[in-house]
Amino acid sequence: MPLNGSNSDEVSVTAARPVPSDRIWTIPNVLSFARLIGVPFFLALILLRHDVAAVVLLAVASLTDLLDGRIARRFNQMSKLGEMLDPAADRLYIFATVLGLTVRGIIPWWLLAVLVCRDLMMAALLPALRARGFTSLPVNFIGKAATFCLLYALPLILLGAGPWIISPAAQIVGWAFAIWGAFLYWWAGLMYVGQTRQVVKTLPPVSKRAG
Repeated sequence: MPLNGSNSDEVSVTAARPVPSDRIWTIPNVLSFARLIGVPFFLALILLRHDVAAVVLLAVASLTDLLDGRIARRFNQMSKLGEMLDPAADRLYIFATVLGLTVRGIIPWWLLAVLVCRDLMMAALLPALRARGFTSLPVNFIGKAATFCLLYALPLILLGAGPWIISPAAQIVGWAFAIWGAFLYWWAGLMYVGQTRQVVKTLPPVSKRAG
């Protein structure tokens, strides 16, 4: 059974879609670079217990994430580099938050292990994809939903550990998003595994095609 549960609705990753360019200096890529630069500062703010500043920085990063996607589509500035930078920045912010909260004892180590193991699984797919000319796979809806849940969950859990009046409610909502987000994160990961198997079965490595 296909991972999306429908033979008729399954879309091949090799179907025609807009071809990203090789451009580097585009507005979306600059925004993605800025988000990446913010990751170590964000982690430092969490570890130094500047929680409000960390949440504000994450909110600004999320805004740039929204903007770079819209600009790329509106002005035809999609690029291969952007397809790698955008999900990489999301994963690094999630990892930085989980690492910082784990070090501070706010969340358990098992949640860090669950998310890191999923990303290691994704990293293991890259050699087969790159051998066939793919820099990455198209982000699916489940993956977007997982990232949305986790990027909202972790700041709420952080605020939930504070002394503010909203902390009890933030903790409850944050953990609900975290558990659902972790489930969706793995679901999306298994869908990517299925898509990678389809690519491997359908396309030979680029070197063999060239020969």
